[in-house]
Amino acid sequence: MEKLFGLIGEKLGHTYSPMIHNKILSHINIIGHYGLFQVKRENLKYVIQGLKALGYDGVNVTIPYKTEIMKYLDFISPEAKRIGAVNVIKIDNEGIATGYNSDYFGFGMSLNNANINIHREKAVILGTGGASKAIVQYLKDNKVREIIIVTRNISSAKEKYTEEKIITYEDLKNIKDSSLIINTTPVGMYPNIDNSPINIKILSNFFIAVDLIYNPFQTLFLKNAQEAGLKTLNGMYMLVAQAVKSQEIWNNITISPHIINEVEKLFYK
Repeated sequence: MEKLFGLIGEKLGHTYSPMIHNKILSHINIIGHYGLFQVKRENLKYVIQGLKALGYDGVNVTIPYKTEIMKYLDFISPEAKRIGAVNVIKIDNEGIATGYNSDYFGFGMSLNNANINIHREKAVILGTGGASKAIVQYLKDNKVREIIIVTRNISSAKEKYTEEKIITYEDLKNIKDSSLIINTTPVGMYPNIDNSPINIKILSNFFIAVDLIYNPFQTLFLKNAQEAGLKTLNGMYMLVAQAVKSQEIWNNITISPHIINEVEKLFYK
């Protein structure tokens, strides 16, 4: 029997998720279909019940619903509860919908694959959305020295982050002692590829730049970082790694890490 999976988001024209998941499914010998659900915010409250009625086994959640979707679920896993964001939902045979967070695991696997050691580093995070929450939690769990959140809305950020230092983009020019900067915002994502959250002059204060965006593969943020001499990492490996983790959750299996590399090759031919 064919299993049903999908992606919930507001705008999904940029996504590679169907291609990635279909490739993973072929590697693990599971017959399945991965669909796209472009949902207006006012309709989000109906989505989970609809997926249950249609017999879906699980879905991913992307911008901007990773936090808001939580109130419509039956259960939240411990790691997603700690993070405060969900990007994987499993619907079991009894119709129980449980939220998980695979961004956390995907980000860690991406850093390890790129040989980026964050222990005792000072990290700067651009953005405060659902992906940012997973990244911040991973950094905290892996003992970074300090985390600085950069935002355009200080008061809103302080409601989400009570332990981290929060600054504005204007203040960012004063940060000179951090080696790692991570963009978790959608600025620079296709089709708005000529945008960057910060300029090259500020990037030159860092050594490593990570962008969670995967379309385009090299954002203006990463292009500027490379020109400034930084080591760069895009979001493609993380995207595939979190997709593999999603399939592990949905199918209750363990998938070999080499499949991440096999699927990622699709995009670098």
